[in-house]
Amino acid sequence: MAISTAYAAQARSRARYWIVFVIFAVTVLNYADRAIISIAGAPLAKEYAIDPVAMGYILSAFSWSYVAAQIPGGWLLDRYGTKWVYAAGIFFWSLFTFMQGWVGFFGAGGAIIALFAFRFMVGIAEAPSFPGNARIVAAWFPTAERGKASAIFNSAQYFAPVLFAPLTAWVTQEFGWRYAFMFMGVIGIAFVAIWAKVIHGPKDHPGINEAELNHIREGGALMEMGASPKDKGAPAWGYIKQLLSNRMLLGIYLAQYCINVITYFFLTWFPIYLVKERGMTILKAGMVASLPALCGFIGGVLGGVISDAILRRTGSLTLARKIPIIGGMLLSMTIIGCNYVQTEAFVVGLMALAFFGKGIGALGWAVVSDTSPKQIGGLSGGLFNTFGNMAGITTPIVIGYIVQGTGSFNGALLFVGINAFIAMAAYLVMVGEIKRVELKDA
Repeated sequence: MAISTAYAAQARSRARYWIVFVIFAVTVLNYADRAIISIAGAPLAKEYAIDPVAMGYILSAFSWSYVAAQIPGGWLLDRYGTKWVYAAGIFFWSLFTFMQGWVGFFGAGGAIIALFAFRFMVGIAEAPSFPGNARIVAAWFPTAERGKASAIFNSAQYFAPVLFAPLTAWVTQEFGWRYAFMFMGVIGIAFVAIWAKVIHGPKDHPGINEAELNHIREGGALMEMGASPKDKGAPAWGYIKQLLSNRMLLGIYLAQYCINVITYFFLTWFPIYLVKERGMTILKAGMVASLPALCGFIGGVLGGVISDAILRRTGSLTLARKIPIIGGMLLSMTIIGCNYVQTEAFVVGLMALAFFGKGIGALGWAVVSDTSPKQIGGLSGGLFNTFGNMAGITTPIVIGYIVQGTGSFNGALLFVGINAFIAMAAYLVMVGEIKRVELKDA
């Protein structure tokens, strides 16, 4: 029997691993495009005399529309299916990234308005991406593998600076900040063809065999990347009300907001902090910014591995998700220590430890896959991402006011550390048992 089981496992195809690799790659582009202004921000602000408060609003422009478009984006995924809604998103966010390199044609004042507008449009185009990722993982991966799969695509947010922060910093220094935007836009547009060729649902994938199909079906995968025909229709606002009245989900939403405060500090102000507070060159800041990001990437993958290992050992989904999240947020609070050290090595080390912890604790999308009602996976993911990415609006603006009001980043780092503590408290106090939500008829 053992030989026969081993043979069946060997004969099983591995199509789901190619799927998660592709959503990882596209999510790297997603984060690189939304974060590129953190590298280009210093020379851009100097050229157009942008003060910290104005820069805070420009850095937040992406998130205003990203948040507003989450629920419509999730509904589009449920209504039209994940593959083609997502493909359209990749094309348009890459196009608007490319166009940010041409804002100089609008003149000094017009350039700032155009930059805000193009980043606003990038936010709309990227809105379906993470709910789409969660829906793909829920369709393709059994419950016992879902933590690791979700951690892999979510860890792309850390890998993006590892790969593209040094590259775009070099392009910015050698050719100018405009070319960094154009470079990233071209890469994204080209990636649409890869997405269209590789991404399919489990039942339609040409590279899957019956053994793998049975494995993911019997393991609890949802099998569908879009709603069934009977579920398609207008957004069910009654369903949203049920989600918002669920204490477990409210705790998860609050925690995700606080976790994303850490994310958006690194995506927006961190390289500027290195240049302005620590006196680094743009190229050095780009290189240094990649080190905490690398630690975040390692932590992100490790968090998924730890979570799935706890699930196998205890059988408790609640323990498997909560332990890495709470432990990771404790580590993230070490960012406050940067206020009390002077040497670059200690600053980078503490930032790396904080981002490593944030990576371990970034299991929110695994929790979404675990808890979303089956019939509204896209809408549920969109609502989760709405709350989480409100941090993208508030964090750049709050930090901008703190920096302008105090003349330093000390208060900003304290603000980030406090949010890590609140995220930990939300999982300890508000979120009880983690389980899939069952909806009543809307």
